[in-house]
Amino acid sequence: MSARSRRRLQTLTGGLLLIALALPAAAQAHGIVGRADLPIPVWLFSWTAAIVLVVSFVALSTLWRTPQLQRSSERRLIAFPAPLEWLGCVVGLGLYALVLYSGFAGAQETNANFSVTFIYVIFWVGLPVLSVIFGDVFAAFSPWRTTARLVRWLIRLVRGARPEPPLRYPARLGMWPAAAGIVGFAWLELIYLEKDHPATLAALSVGYFAVMVAGMLLFGVEEFAGQADGFGVYFNLLSRLSALSRREDGSLALRRPLSGVTGLPIGAGTLAFICTVIGTTTFDGFSNGGIWRTNEPELQQLIAKVGLGQTASIELTYSLGMVFCLLLIGAVYRIGIYGVHSVSGRYSRDELTRAFAHTLVPIGFAYVLAHYFSLLIWQSQAMAYLISDPLGNGANIFGTAGYEIDYHVISYAAIWYVQVAALVGGHVSGLALAHDRALVLYEDPEEAVRSQYWMLAVMVAFTSFGLWLLSSVGT
Repeated sequence: MSARSRRRLQTLTGGLLLIALALPAAAQAHGIVGRADLPIPVWLFSWTAAIVLVVSFVALSTLWRTPQLQRSSERRLIAFPAPLEWLGCVVGLGLYALVLYSGFAGAQETNANFSVTFIYVIFWVGLPVLSVIFGDVFAAFSPWRTTARLVRWLIRLVRGARPEPPLRYPARLGMWPAAAGIVGFAWLELIYLEKDHPATLAALSVGYFAVMVAGMLLFGVEEFAGQADGFGVYFNLLSRLSALSRREDGSLALRRPLSGVTGLPIGAGTLAFICTVIGTTTFDGFSNGGIWRTNEPELQQLIAKVGLGQTASIELTYSLGMVFCLLLIGAVYRIGIYGVHSVSGRYSRDELTRAFAHTLVPIGFAYVLAHYFSLLIWQSQAMAYLISDPLGNGANIFGTAGYEIDYHVISYAAIWYVQVAALVGGHVSGLALAHDRALVLYEDPEEAVRSQYWMLAVMVAFTSFGLWLLSSVGT
């Protein structure tokens, strides 16, 4: 690294550390510190996180001189027999049927009904973690994918020929339908006031199932699932971070971690989808923080003046907050791209936007894991008694209905350490992906390093903001 580059990096480092110090410190009074009795203060966590990112950047710049992640070379581990694949399909359909049955026929109480905990904890929080560890497990269990394949098989059996999709999926739509699906679910989870009503969740599940099956029959199972199924796209996206991958022949393969995401096709709506994952989680934390709680009532009263009822005004207020967070995440990334473009005009801003979009994927997972880790650890234990009494009517099918959640299984301090580690690890991974891609785009390694100063700023900004959200929420 040249002397001029080192001076620039030192200046940038100082500014980033000041930002990292300022954000979480402002929220310290609201956060986890009082409850967790942390051995070190929140501001020190922030300094440490920023320093780790800067040190990682320097190490990447000096030691990582050739691309390492652009090719996802896979080593075949094991082949799954066809009966095992269909067993996964049966299990997925069975769980979906149980969700619907418990939602419609069970007790309409949040904590007593199987469907609510399964959807919001196991499905929405647990599956992303499993996807990063074991690969795209949802593809093997997706009930709407299984149903669409089964219907196509029946049509083929009747006609004696393989049915072709009657329509071609519009390329201009890309992943926009999937992004809309994730925003819709996040709106349901975070804003809709009847979100915990089991029958409502079951009815919405039926509606989503019907739309997905119809779309797969019209446009093709794999094509529609890979573009328009919000959950399928989400879990597949995170599975690209995994060291395990499922090959087209159904076998399991081993690959270098993170290498799967470098081949992510960037089409219409792909960046918006990734920003949606980060933005909705950001809003979940932000809406529970002190700034939002202080200003939300005034904004709600202002909206109520247009004649909306209390429920509608609350939901609209929170909807505006979510839109703000989505736009904020997109704006931060765009600023980073503008900075990268200022280093060299070799590539247009649109080309750079697409080239580095995949670097946000580990950040999306980091935000999800950091924000929902405590929920997953604690509330997932409820499945032990819910599986014995899914309807909440006093049954004890497996003898575990009397099980109680152990909130002492992990301390608040340990949760905070995991959250910080998730944020730092996710952003270091993002830095590594960005640096690796820069080495491909720029022939001169020095130019590649200079182009990443702004991406370092983006990563530190995301990390500091994530820590601020965690400390202000106190989770």
